[in-house]
This record gives sequence, structure tokens and C-alpha cells, in this order.
Amino acid sequence: MVKLKETVDFDSYVDNFLPQPDSVDGCEGGADKKRRRLTQKNLFQLWGLENPNLDLRPSTATSLASRKNQQRLCPFYKRIAGTPFTVDAFCYGSVKGCSAYFLSHFHADHYIGLTKGWSHGPIYCTNLTARLLRICLYVSPSFICPLELGTEYSLNGIKITMLDANHCPGAALIHFRLPNGQCYLHTGDFRASKLMQSYPVLASQRINILYLDTTYCNPKYRFPSKEDVLEFVVGVTRRYLNNHPKTIVVVGAYSIGKEHVYSAISKALGILQRYLASQDGQYTSMLSFRPTGWTYSETIGENLNLIKPTSKGNITIYGVPYSEHSNFIELQEFVQFLRPEKIIPTVNVGNAVNRGKMQSYFQQWLKA
Repeated sequence: MVKLKETVDFDSYVDNFLPQPDSVDGCEGGADKKRRRLTQKNLFQLWGLENPNLDLRPSTATSLASRKNQQRLCPFYKRIAGTPFTVDAFCYGSVKGCSAYFLSHFHADHYIGLTKGWSHGPIYCTNLTARLLRICLYVSPSFICPLELGTEYSLNGIKITMLDANHCPGAALIHFRLPNGQCYLHTGDFRASKLMQSYPVLASQRINILYLDTTYCNPKYRFPSKEDVLEFVVGVTRRYLNNHPKTIVVVGAYSIGKEHVYSAISKALGILQRYLASQDGQYTSMLSFRPTGWTYSETIGENLNLIKPTSKGNITIYGVPYSEHSNFIELQEFVQFLRPEKIIPTVNVGNAVNRGKMQSYFQQWLKA
């Protein structure tokens, strides 16, 4: 077991030390306002939190002028209860009471706020994410603490294990085991899979609080598996190249992510570099794929052959429902496998109606 540097006595940390703005969702109007407040209070009770006056508004709800005059408050779902730790909370500057900042993966909406001038505290992440922080953001190595996947570490008496999140390279689920035996899991961004049910730390320990990536926590998002979408993309690419040999194939992506799409196409074509070399730099058409779950349509469902490309001149674009986030069914299966005591959604939480719907789904899943 590796012992990490201890910097804060977490026993003195106040579990419910949370920001308290004037309102949560800006509701107005007598009876409706009272009803929404009651609903909100009940949800916070489900999440094990006492104070309903928490800032759940997305950062975009704060005006630019007010941002200049006051520090943004770190929302509770980025704090790990009972610890002095936060996850993906770099845009809030120095978070009061936080002695260790965890980064789940290297996507801008999670590392925003991290720059070469970061000095607010140690950053814990996977080895690959650590390299990206140094190479791409020039974060000082003195603040970066890389952790191996699948290895248990001890920090302030709390056991920490990073697990493969099946998202982008270096992405991790973060498992926390407190001295009192309570276990918390923060998924960051992830795509749930059957393989995760074999992770020893998840199979052997009850999760008390699950901080869940709820990007697609809506029954209308039942997009196909990664494997099915990759098979479709490869088939389209093969047929297109048979008809248009001098074609460049383009896949939209983040700075990292969607690597499985590139790999599948490369394998289908033999060696992609050999294919490109054979074109002598001369292309007569472009085949492009836009892989994201937001392209999913209930009318298409799992029948990917119904997808119609957009064409303009010699450019053809396919929007395919490929995502590194869990679809609705995968979320359900993951929750039913873990059967956590409490679930705290981390995405699409800025609206009281959304929060209520997600909690109703969670309750249905855990009753089954």
C-alpha cells in the first residue's frame, strides 16, 4: 500500500459545510413556490443533506459581472461527504476546507480552472491524466499526484482506488472508503459496462453514496451499444471507399476520446497509414462521422441502418449515436448492481424538475 502525503486532519472537517445562497431554482409564486421548496427539501433528505439552500445552478447562471466581484461557490455534489476532498472542482479556485483536488479525466469541462499557475493544492488523477496535465496545461509537477488504476492508496486515513471509467483515456471512477467503513463512488464521466461488475472493490463493498454521471438519465436515451455503433461505422466506411477510393475519413472528437472509432476504422482498412499513403495526398471526397449520443433518435432506435447522412457536394456526414457516457439502460443496470443507499446526480442538476425526475428513476430502479 502506498502512503500519500497527509496535509489536513479530516476529522475536524464539517460534513455539511456547504454554500448557502438565497435560493436554489429561482421559483416565484405562492403555492407553486411552496410546493417546489417541499420537493427540493425531500430530495436533499434523500441525498443525506440537511440544508436545502444550496447552489445547484450551473455556472452559466452567474453573470460575468458578479463573477468578477465574488468567488464562485463549489456545489455540494463536487465535495465528497465526510472528507476534505473535491472532484472536478478546479474552476472554484481555492475551495475552503479542501486539502486534495481529484480530477476524474482530461476533458475541459472537468479540468477548467487548471492552469500552469495552479497552486491551491495537490491534484490526484491517473498516470495518463497526469501526463496530459503536464504536457498540455503545463501544470507544475509539484502539484500533480498520479495514481495507478486498481491500486488502493491511503490519504488522511481514507482509502482511495481509481478504476477504469470506460470513457476517454485516463478517465477514472474514484472509490473512497472512509475510516468508519462508509464507501463512496464518484463516477466522473463514464460508460457503465458489465465488466465493471467484476471490479473487486465494487463487487465486495457496499456503496453508501453514489455520485452518478447522469448525462443521459432520461428514458428517451436508449442508444445502441458501442460495439453495434462501431460495426455500423466500419460497414459504412467500407462501402463508401469501395465506391469512392480517393476519400479521406474524418471523425469528430475531443482532444482525447473517440479513439475506439479510429481504431475500428483502422483495423477494417488494414493499416490506415498505408491507405492514406496510397492516396498521394489527393482526395476527391470526404466521409465524416459525428459520434455523440445527442444524435440518437427514438424513431431510429437500434436500427442504425435508418440513419440518413447529410451530403453537400463531395462531403458526406453521418451523425451516429456513439457516446462515452452511459445510456439510460446502462445507468439502470449499474445502479441495480451497486444498490447504493443514496444517489447524487452530477449532471443536469440545475433544474428542480430534472432533479425530481432523476430521483424517481433511481427509486424505481432500487425497488426492482
